[in-house]
Amino acid sequence: MTDQTRIRNFSIIAHIDHGKSTLADRLLEMTGAITEREMREQILDSMDLERERGITIKAQSVRLKYMAADGHEYILNLIDTPGHVDFSYEVSRSLAACEGALLLADAAQGVQAQTLANAYLAINAGLEVLPAVNKIDLPAADPERSAQELVGILGGRAEDVMRVSAKTGEGVDRLLEALVEEIPPPQGDRSAPLRALVFDSYFDAYRGVVCYVRIVDGEMAAGDRLRFMATGEVHDADEIGFLQPKTFEVARMGPGEVGYLITGVKEIDRIKVGDTITTADRPADRPLPGYDEPKPMVYSGLFPTDGDDFERLREALEKLRLNDASLVWQPETSKALGFGFRCGFLGLLHMEIVRERLEREYDLDLVATAPSVAYEVTLPDGLVSEIRSPHDLPDPANRISVSEPYVQAMILTPSEYVGPIMELVTRRRGIVGTMNYLSPERVELHYEIPLGEIVFDFFDLLKSKTKGYATLDYEPAGYKESDLVKVDILLNGQPVDAFSAIVHRDNADDYGKKMTGRLRELIPRQLFDVPIQAAIGGRIISRETVKATRKDVTAKCYGGDISRKKKLLQRQKEGKKRMKMVGSVEVPQEAFVAALQVDAET
Repeated sequence: MTDQTRIRNFSIIAHIDHGKSTLADRLLEMTGAITEREMREQILDSMDLERERGITIKAQSVRLKYMAADGHEYILNLIDTPGHVDFSYEVSRSLAACEGALLLADAAQGVQAQTLANAYLAINAGLEVLPAVNKIDLPAADPERSAQELVGILGGRAEDVMRVSAKTGEGVDRLLEALVEEIPPPQGDRSAPLRALVFDSYFDAYRGVVCYVRIVDGEMAAGDRLRFMATGEVHDADEIGFLQPKTFEVARMGPGEVGYLITGVKEIDRIKVGDTITTADRPADRPLPGYDEPKPMVYSGLFPTDGDDFERLREALEKLRLNDASLVWQPETSKALGFGFRCGFLGLLHMEIVRERLEREYDLDLVATAPSVAYEVTLPDGLVSEIRSPHDLPDPANRISVSEPYVQAMILTPSEYVGPIMELVTRRRGIVGTMNYLSPERVELHYEIPLGEIVFDFFDLLKSKTKGYATLDYEPAGYKESDLVKVDILLNGQPVDAFSAIVHRDNADDYGKKMTGRLRELIPRQLFDVPIQAAIGGRIISRETVKATRKDVTAKCYGGDISRKKKLLQRQKEGKKRMKMVGSVEVPQEAFVAALQVDAET
């Protein structure tokens, strides 16, 4: 086992695309964890999706050996973290297993919204934060400005902020020395009962559930009888070891060490992320703090296009939830789409990633309904009920009020774009808060804004109005009562639950016109007229009609008496009237998918 004083546990935190994964690549390369032949870009991003999109979705752990200038060998446990706002839960989980964090800022872009958010996460967790400016090799780099902005957040002196280029390796040697010198070694009592934190897990088809653990107190040995304190489950430690980055089996792990544990458990729900592991024969008296349960912010229905795939979708969601504790789901039935699940996500990117992983990794073909947020409804008896789907909203007669979730949004932008941003936020019912100038050119804006107004296309519009320079971060700010209504879409007089939405009364007419207009283009013509209506309760607010296709019943009549043609046309007209009474509308699957796509505003 490693001497505790020679262990350093740290995370790399930064805004999206500021070079976390590239710096992790350089650290692996310079410490000899991987050979030149094994080297590739984004080596810790193991998912195809991560490599395609160039983003980190899952936190990854790796153990590095580093020979410091003082002549001693140190163990550096690096936990690479995501940068996107949807995955800040992954960041908080990783920080709980560390004593220090390396905070990166792009030398060209400077401090961004997620840089600030992640810095505050690390400071609140009590970690030692090391600031560094990355990408100093870029032609547009301005390391001095970025260093000054980092000092504005963390304090200290700009000359003490490290300058590195993760791409070329410049400055990385000094950074490794700083990690050893400034991040404190882990504290923990080797003689105390075992307490180990499960900070991540995934499902392996051959080995069962694999847990990533950080030993806090005591020791863990292969073959120990282990108790999982949250669930009360007792299992044997079949295998323990380190990730270097390949698995390396060991017999024993001590305080401060980070590794993996395999117990042979195949049932996915029996091990929870954030649980504390102790030994069955000498248990600890209290568990570690663990994690707050992540609260989903966006809900959407996921339905298999083939109804027979319902059970396969359930199994896939169970396996995915082990690897992604922030995903929640429950069964749901739709008249239009059949059996599926109402799933909760941390944001739209999280929803997109989950859906794509289900389709790729589990070979499912899915339809997702329009995303919505969770609302709180006050009922006449005074009870407050949470609804996650538009068709669960009670009629106005059966409710007193509806409240919607608000968020505190922080936008960082060049000062010249303040006007367009204020116009956009005001249009989305935002309440203007404070405005801070980080420098003469950069402004930090704070707003309170309904979550339902930003989950769809707000981020895209923000980028387009600021030429890509503005960045956004947000956190929940509670519920506020609003004048909300449910807009139903009716086809041939029948409501289609998949198209229903809860919107503010001021926006209801626009939503109704947009949906009826779009469906008129998407629904194929039938043998009878199909009215498409948007309604609030019993009041129709918009209508379009898909005109009937007409068979040419007079094609066989040539020459002769005109009355024969009139008789055939009259008979066709009477037949269409009967069809209008009994006919049901055929809606192709593609129409659901296309109609539920979110349009960007101009």
